[in-house]
Amino acid sequence: MARKESVTKNIIIETAFQMTREEGFSLVTARRLANRIGCSTQPIFRVYENMGELKNEIFIKSKYFFESFYDDYPKTSTVPFENLGLAYIQFAEKESKLFQLLFLSEDRVEKNLYELLNGNKGAVKKEIQRAAEAGCKDPSNLFMKMWIFIHGAACMSITGDYDLSVEETADLLVESYLAYSRN
Repeated sequence: MARKESVTKNIIIETAFQMTREEGFSLVTARRLANRIGCSTQPIFRVYENMGELKNEIFIKSKYFFESFYDDYPKTSTVPFENLGLAYIQFAEKESKLFQLLFLSEDRVEKNLYELLNGNKGAVKKEIQRAAEAGCKDPSNLFMKMWIFIHGAACMSITGDYDLSVEETADLLVESYLAYSRN
């Protein structure tokens, strides 16, 4: 009778994902992962050909985690880009290691920032469409201007240099939208 495998692919990926959330992507090594699971590295390499393959799965899982975070984030504003901006900045604050992996690293599994942010449901495209419907003459250009503010605020929150409340951030997003949409 064959021995049942106690270290499954699911255990490996879930543990690696938790390590990424807590410590960062670069600290997920086979040896550290095996130690955290309580096994040798053999079960990891029985499931994955190499660490690159595992890291691709961690990235994909992180991307879906962000998409779920965004989907679940309360959409209370009618101002284009405000909900997206608030969710993105909050994600950076609450999940800084995943934010760094997805939006600040070169390990993006051949995805650019726009593709990651837009996600499977077209979040950015919807916001650009909302801006167009609100009368903005160049909503794509407006998005770029808004994005510089949003991404900058998110990055500042990771370094501890952003201390505005959600309400203050929402006010700034609305002010920025109104100022940029007039140009």
